[in-house]
Amino acid sequence: MFLLGTIVNTAAILLGTLIGSRFSSIPQRLKSTVMQGMGLFVVALGVSMALSGLADTLLIVSSIVIGSLIGAWMNLEERLESLGRRLESKLGRQAGSVAEAFVFASLVYCVGSMAIVGAIQSGLEGQNTILYTKSVLDGFSAIVFTSTMGVGVGLAAIPVFLYEGGLAALSYVFGSELHNTFIITDMTAVGGILILGIGLNVLEIKRLQVGNMLPAMLVVVIMKWLVMHA
Repeated sequence: MFLLGTIVNTAAILLGTLIGSRFSSIPQRLKSTVMQGMGLFVVALGVSMALSGLADTLLIVSSIVIGSLIGAWMNLEERLESLGRRLESKLGRQAGSVAEAFVFASLVYCVGSMAIVGAIQSGLEGQNTILYTKSVLDGFSAIVFTSTMGVGVGLAAIPVFLYEGGLAALSYVFGSELHNTFIITDMTAVGGILILGIGLNVLEIKRLQVGNMLPAMLVVVIMKWLVMHA
């Protein structure tokens, strides 16, 4: 079953969120320290991922600019924050910043070679080894993220299911067209830049509207495909 890995990954995030919510009583001093450590890790991860594909600089920059313009036009950042405020009002003050946690976790879980290659492998070959491994990592990280950022982390299970499931379904239908190293490299680079932005937000160095930049992930795939088939 080509969607089994996606289902397991989604369930692992929800389970990790459930467990992490039990640790919401951690003192604020400890939460702040953990958040700073997470922020540094995310910045390092973003830089590492971005550098992997910066050889295609013009395409990466163009994707970021076009994607940001689309996101700003759609006002995605405000929509996400509005959704977060509504959820916070229902979940209570202890829920944390739902919108910030949602965007943070969604990028961390969706962006990266494991998510992309794992989903494509699942669709092409019916093998879910990569996604199973990712599920273990995501489940444990969800515990940490939720204990410090709140239950908004669990909402990331929705885009994870749609993203990985969509890639698996497309690979299942269209074959190996998506299993292209150049496309995956550029997607990883753009995702790394977005994750770097999230890291800066977590560290409170600079407030960036990363939510408005999310369409860049789709734009880079389309642009790379067009360049390769021109």
